[in-house]
Amino acid sequence: MAHPSQLGFQDAASPVMEELLHFHDHALMIVFLISILVFYIIVAMVTTNLTNKFLLDSQEIEIIWTVLPAIILILIALPSLRILYLMDEVNNPHLTIKAVGHQWYWSYEYTDYEDLTFDSYMIPTQELTPGKFRLLEADHRMVIPVESPIRVLVSAEDVLHSWAVPSLGVKMDAVPGRLNQTAFITSRPGVYYGQCSEICGANHSFMPIVVETVPLEQFENWSLLMLEDT
Repeated sequence: MAHPSQLGFQDAASPVMEELLHFHDHALMIVFLISILVFYIIVAMVTTNLTNKFLLDSQEIEIIWTVLPAIILILIALPSLRILYLMDEVNNPHLTIKAVGHQWYWSYEYTDYEDLTFDSYMIPTQELTPGKFRLLEADHRMVIPVESPIRVLVSAEDVLHSWAVPSLGVKMDAVPGRLNQTAFITSRPGVYYGQCSEICGANHSFMPIVVETVPLEQFENWSLLMLEDT
């Protein structure tokens, strides 16, 4: 989760998020170099005779300001398209979970199990125990096995919602009457927090998402306990 005075993104907990962080740094460096170049030209125009008509009408300058932006766009587009492909690819998921947005809570259905479904509500502030996070804790977490391909089917019951977990690099719109899908792999055990990222009504900020990744054996024990409770 994010912490006070944090700069930058949350720590990556999935391979896709690691790629997104690398792409962010790559694009930021390109923007930084462009800014330096533009600043140098502005300073040169003010302090030197850079604006003489022979230089501005030069064929070489026209070639440069046509070819250079094209090269920059290619340097940005190629890694961007690669990441988009990785984010859309779903290869033999070990587990499929259906997440449905409601006003204002999430419900989860583990489609590989017969009766494993539950609702996930935010824990009110007055009921939080020490060490829990305000507006982020839920009474039931979405538990998944670590290092396993997970497919999440996202939909909504009433209005538009958005299922988003920043540290996993996942953000998928929940649209009533439509089933969207996303996939990810967690790289380490932990608890990862997200929130609905679509303005869905008065209590929009009170429907958190909590994903807990555990070893496979622990996940199997959890699923058995949940099935017994239902």
